[in-house]
Amino acid sequence: MPPVSAPDALDESQEIARAKNGDLEAFDRLVAAHQTKIFNFCLWFLRDYDDASDAAQETFIRAFRHLKSFRGDCALGSWLSRIAANVCRDSAAKRKTAPREFSSLETPEGEFDPVFEGESPTETLVHHERIQAVREALATLPENHRTAIVLFDLQGRSYEECAEILELPMGTVKSRLNRARQALKEALGPVRELFS
Repeated sequence: MPPVSAPDALDESQEIARAKNGDLEAFDRLVAAHQTKIFNFCLWFLRDYDDASDAAQETFIRAFRHLKSFRGDCALGSWLSRIAANVCRDSAAKRKTAPREFSSLETPEGEFDPVFEGESPTETLVHHERIQAVREALATLPENHRTAIVLFDLQGRSYEECAEILELPMGTVKSRLNRARQALKEALGPVRELFS
């Protein structure tokens, strides 16, 4: 069976219509188009590779179950991110009784961090140290601050998309993002030299 390809942006509404009518291949194509962004969101939120994989899978299961209720008032990616945020909140609430070691933020065994083209080994090392520092600092932030930074700064979502996903007024999103950035800056204080 050939690999499933992601639909073009112009085809997404047609794929949604097909999936609503029971076309599983159309739904698979929608999943292929959004799975990386949803997984990355879950990983930043939950800070654990296995939990993020489970949460991303649960996101698409819930999306499949409720696809007929998707009216298209927002982009499909925003709708999926809203579901992912709810799944991650549920997962985080369940984990509170048994918190994980912080080492779960490390790259899973057998996977490699990317090498950044055009960088010397020293530059690549500094790049990886920055990524790890941001992960550790984000882990100290309250959930609502972490979510705002992940959506806007790391995933590049617009204020409008963040407002849709978080179901908040845009002014609240901007204010939360400001406070979150300030908290992140403070959390990065001990390793600020990595970013100068």
